[in-house]
Amino acid sequence: MSRPGRADEGPLDAGTLAFLSRQGLTRLWTAVRARLERQGLQPAGAVRLQHLDAPEREALSLLLARPVTGPTATVRLPDLDTRLRASAAGRGLAATLEALGPPLTDRRAARDAAAAERARVWSAARTELESTSLPDRPWTAQWLEELRRGGTLARQDPHTATTVVTQAIRTLAILFPDGDAPRAPASWGRGELATRATGSAHGLDDGTLLSRLVLRGIALAHNKEFPTDAPARRALWRAATVTPDEVSSTVLTHGLRPTGTTWQEAALRERADHHRETHLTLRDLRTLRLTMPSGTRVHVCENPRVVEAAADAARTAPLVCTSGSAATVVLTLLDALAASGCAFAYHGDFDWPGIALANRVIRRYAAEPWRMRAPDYEHLATRTHLHGAPHLPLTGPPVEAVWDPELAPAMRASGIALHEEAALDLLLEDLE
Repeated sequence: MSRPGRADEGPLDAGTLAFLSRQGLTRLWTAVRARLERQGLQPAGAVRLQHLDAPEREALSLLLARPVTGPTATVRLPDLDTRLRASAAGRGLAATLEALGPPLTDRRAARDAAAAERARVWSAARTELESTSLPDRPWTAQWLEELRRGGTLARQDPHTATTVVTQAIRTLAILFPDGDAPRAPASWGRGELATRATGSAHGLDDGTLLSRLVLRGIALAHNKEFPTDAPARRALWRAATVTPDEVSSTVLTHGLRPTGTTWQEAALRERADHHRETHLTLRDLRTLRLTMPSGTRVHVCENPRVVEAAADAARTAPLVCTSGSAATVVLTLLDALAASGCAFAYHGDFDWPGIALANRVIRRYAAEPWRMRAPDYEHLATRTHLHGAPHLPLTGPPVEAVWDPELAPAMRASGIALHEEAALDLLLEDLE
């Protein structure tokens, strides 16, 4: 909040402005401005200036109409206010500083206004809560208090904070109705629930503030830890009879032959026998029994073209594709395969994002680098040059390969990015 000057005060005349703006008064005005802004723009108390030089002592002596001779001076703000009113400035301390600029900010008033806004947010939240069945639940008071103390909502503008917390209460009230409320479906789709509570099918998408607040409430209601990863979030949604989207994201596979006896495992084996790739959803992975033959070595690639070529060439080795990102569904499959005792070999693009992704997979699964060492890169770079193929330059910040300290220097020296397709013939040899 700024304090505008009085309309009848007008600008300072040139002489007065030049005097008050002299360098010898800079430290005084800085200290006084900070003091006024802290105390509601009222000229009370004093400021103490130390280590004064000669120009400062001279300027203060003229301003205060008393000699300042030592290295330290204490200036009482009420006295300075009176002095300015009686001087050529013709106005009080706050109005003088406004004229010198920039505008003053009443930080006390700003804090009070912000506190009032926060109080209105929580008042709206409590009103919304009282209109539902939630106050009767033993966990709701703790949920609301955690939101208040956590500070996440305080960092939002008041309108956003009010909207999100009331939508969170509305969503939880739908999931935990009282006996007189209409019966909820046996299972909500997350988009369906979001539409009911917010008007948007994406209102409860992963990563939104609203979804975090609702999940916090669900966790307290079920006495569970707040989820820290995507699988735990999905499990918590399901605990509240909410089905997260488990079908739109898929992982591309080829040659998986699990030993389970259900129709799903049999279908995977049959597709592998016919050299057909398979897209698996999170929903599939939730019910698949991915028990693999002991010691199975699974190759992991980055680009779908490798899977397509392996299927066309009737290769039989198990193959999983990250599709360039290793999304949740990819990691869920690899986690399940790792739990069944599979070992992994990884190949990806020879560019900096490709090395970063390889680091992630190799670290997580102790995977073996699959034709991903410095000599492999140099061989491909030389072959690409001999074939006369256009060079794709490396761009972006370099990334060190955790499995080979020579790889990043070799890539920097060559400056060429090589996508996985450049090694396709070699990869297919390994997949026989």
